Amino acid sequence: MFSGSIVAMVTPFRKGRVDERALGDLIEFQLANGTDGIVPCGTTGESATLTHQEHERVVAFTVETVKRRVPVIAGAGSNSTDEAIALTRHAKKVGADGALLITPYYNKPMQEGLFRHYKAIAEAVDLPLVLYNIPSRTSVNMLPSTVGRLAAIRNIVAIKEGSGSLQQVSEIIQACGDRFTVLSGDDPLTIPMMAVGAKGVITVTANIAPADMAAMVDAFAAGQLDRARRLHDKLFPLFTALFYETNPIPVKTALAMMGKIDGELRLPLCSMASESREKLARVMKEYGLI
Repeated sequence: MFSGSIVAMVTPFRKGRVDERALGDLIEFQLANGTDGIVPCGTTGESATLTHQEHERVVAFTVETVKRRVPVIAGAGSNSTDEAIALTRHAKKVGADGALLITPYYNKPMQEGLFRHYKAIAEAVDLPLVLYNIPSRTSVNMLPSTVGRLAAIRNIVAIKEGSGSLQQVSEIIQACGDRFTVLSGDDPLTIPMMAVGAKGVITVTANIAPADMAAMVDAFAAGQLDRARRLHDKLFPLFTALFYETNPIPVKTALAMMGKIDGELRLPLCSMASESREKLARVMKEYGLI
């Protein structure tokens, strides 16, 4: 259902408010360059500091702008199950094609708690759901056995797997079978993960280099392994540079360098340190983006 290069969109701000004009332009930039799906209001979209009203508006605006040209997978995760249900219901109401649901952060639920959390959302909202496992940001690792239990639920269709472990990816694929889709949550691991069965990536890098990300994923899927590897090698400096500091600080800074957004962040995220910014600018220049 969901595959290819799917962008985890930034949320552009101007003077403290969501910049809808810039957001619309970013969406069109993605669609013109081969991106296979859009994720608004994920962690790259600074969902943690959006008000509920802003969150709902960004999702609705994205759906309205995309106009069914590619799937829209709305970020709808929370460390409150009730809140995640409410955000997922809104995503369905405005016409999103799916919802991306991060594992509850800070609470550190046990595996049974994770299972019940996602089961409750799936039962409450009939919408395709994508699990999101990223232990480095949430302090909880959803184990393959738990993913396997959840994959048996009809509308839980995929996982964005960001553990960084290829063994864990393989175990998920073994546990879930062909009905369930694994997507990379680590841009530099996209090709290795596809080699063991993943179907694409939910990517930060596509915010600034959508055509190359889409081409890399498409090349691997078509069996053009040398081309996919060459694109991976080309993109690798960006993969590294976009995590010089906490995501999405570098990618918003990069988009600002490209003249696409103001680069404004919300506290507790703040402007990129000058040394990191200079390193990022060098990589961007070498890549030809600025």
